[in-house]
Amino acid sequence: MSRSTWTLPALMGLTLLVGAAGGYWFATREHPPAPIAATGAGDPTDSRQPLYWYDPMYPQQHFDQPGKSPFMDMELVPKYADDAGADAAVRIAPDIQQNLGVRLATVTQGALEQALQVTGVLAFDARDVALVQARASGFVERAYARAPGDLIAAGAPLADVLVPEWAAAQEEFLGLRRAGDPALLAAARQRMQLAGMPTALIQRVERRGKAEPVLTLTSPINGVIRELEVRPGMALAAGQTLARINGIQRVWLEVAVPEAQAATLKVGQAVEARLPALPGEITRGVLAAILPEADPQSRTLRVRIELENPAGRLRPGMTAQVRLNQQSQGDALLVPSEAVIRTGKRALVMLADENGRFRPVEVQLGQESEGQTAVLAGLQAGQRVVASGQFLIDSEASLRGIEARTQATAPTPPALPALHEAEATLVEVSDQALTIAHGPFKTLGMPGMTMSFPLASPELAKGLKAGDRVRVKVRETDSGLLIEQVQKLEAAP
Repeated sequence: MSRSTWTLPALMGLTLLVGAAGGYWFATREHPPAPIAATGAGDPTDSRQPLYWYDPMYPQQHFDQPGKSPFMDMELVPKYADDAGADAAVRIAPDIQQNLGVRLATVTQGALEQALQVTGVLAFDARDVALVQARASGFVERAYARAPGDLIAAGAPLADVLVPEWAAAQEEFLGLRRAGDPALLAAARQRMQLAGMPTALIQRVERRGKAEPVLTLTSPINGVIRELEVRPGMALAAGQTLARINGIQRVWLEVAVPEAQAATLKVGQAVEARLPALPGEITRGVLAAILPEADPQSRTLRVRIELENPAGRLRPGMTAQVRLNQQSQGDALLVPSEAVIRTGKRALVMLADENGRFRPVEVQLGQESEGQTAVLAGLQAGQRVVASGQFLIDSEASLRGIEARTQATAPTPPALPALHEAEATLVEVSDQALTIAHGPFKTLGMPGMTMSFPLASPELAKGLKAGDRVRVKVRETDSGLLIEQVQKLEAAP
């Protein structure tokens, strides 16, 4: 083939190729190609600009670019401007609310009526006790049919006691009376008194003119015989206790009250008691004392209640349920106690807004009684809170990084927790976290160990590598410990 036969087709092909390239260049100048949506950046059709990206399991850590989470095998989630701030909320459709069993309650204002229900056991009144003792040495001539546990009336006989010393003193008194010497007679009467002879017995001897060496011991009060040590023929020593008798005109009821609720109780306040032995009846009494010592195990205080027992139907050992009316906290904001979420550091409620929106609100709690809790700060009357299903909503809010806020009229920024420091050796370094083998955090009471801590800022990891000795300062957050400061230490010589 000659040169002229192939030169013309080649020139035509080259011309077409150059024309196509030039057309593509002009086309790209007028209509540049659309960028490819980045993985993990959210909905490609969403025109909103994300503020940052985050891992829902570690919402405190923010990232400038989308991508894989360094903590979990999942994509980072974008955070948009209209999802942040004080209006951040969880939106739940009405049908889903019904499936979750979400129930709302209204914040009301009124008096918190407080009544404490406790159970105790009746006991003898330790102040109403009488002892029967021998006033002089002698012998028991007769013991009446009595036994411990018996009811006994005042003046009822217990035993007849022969006192030989008294017989001699009485005969001397009667002999001097016949002699008619007033001074000696007065001295003999005083001697009988000093021997322990009762005044009634001295008067009876003087009136009858006959010695009475046998004395009948009687019960000084109405009550129950608790102890009885009297047997016929037994010898007695002066001062020996023969019987112990407890009165039952009044009984005690001691109950344990939580120390947090004992502050509202007052000595002298009225008390209502109900006994299973007396169904349908209310026994009224008085709070007599709040004992000064607390139980360190149960964290309770003992409260003593006095119950009148004129008919003797209240028997020590019976159980009784007591209603203690406490001072009411008037004009308080009230929510159902079940609506409160207690995290250990603070208390939250899920506040229901319009259109199925829910957001966590931090509250300050007062006293609690009968399913109602007083709210000192954080809510307003008429607002609605979630009383059932709030834990599911709170979990969703935590996953989305929605933080609880207070509703105080003039909020003050909370003080940051203190920093806790320890020396450590770097095991692994990344822009988001440091894996360290650290010594003890003494101010936290945390022993040394090897673990990973998130960084407050990626800049903290600059210039660090595995094996470096550092001093780290961490701060406690709701999501765990967060490294706030890193100081590189000089290598040991």
